[in-house]
Amino acid sequence: MHFLTKVACLCLLSPALFAETLTLSSQDIEQGKMMAKKQEFVGFGCKGENLSPQLSWKSAPKGTKSFAVTAYDPDAPTGSGWWHWQIINIPNTVTTLAENAGSTDNKNIPKGSLQIENDYGSQGFGGACPPVGHGQHRYQFTVYALSVEKLELKPTSSAALVGYMINANKLASSTIEALYERK
Repeated sequence: MHFLTKVACLCLLSPALFAETLTLSSQDIEQGKMMAKKQEFVGFGCKGENLSPQLSWKSAPKGTKSFAVTAYDPDAPTGSGWWHWQIINIPNTVTTLAENAGSTDNKNIPKGSLQIENDYGSQGFGGACPPVGHGQHRYQFTVYALSVEKLELKPTSSAALVGYMINANKLASSTIEALYERK
């Protein structure tokens, strides 16, 4: 087979190679950079503002019917990390969450969305609060494009169940890993 014919066949058979990928961005946090005090929790000795960061995403794959967003600290000294935020059932027409969308009064979330109880025990965003002197912790903010309009979960569902349901219906994801430390 002629070289150009091979290239043409490959291009026709692989449109996914040229598709854009889901990307997450933020005006408040950056990959590998320290988060601001406003993203710190209020409580457990932390005195921040407990504001969830602004998040935006683009290039969701075809077939996306909803989104989910999570914030997770794999460095928490628990043996299983710490879930700071899980919001599901975000309509596929929404591509931005404003700063403080994760307020625990649920007034700032998109209509139809559901915030799951975080590891602090509140329904909404719970900011960074690593132990003093424990070093830098990584905070993984992830958006997921899902193949279903709604995950049938309760606000008190476990993080493991939420993670299972998200991953069972995931089309794509994108993460910003920000840092935080208390000295």
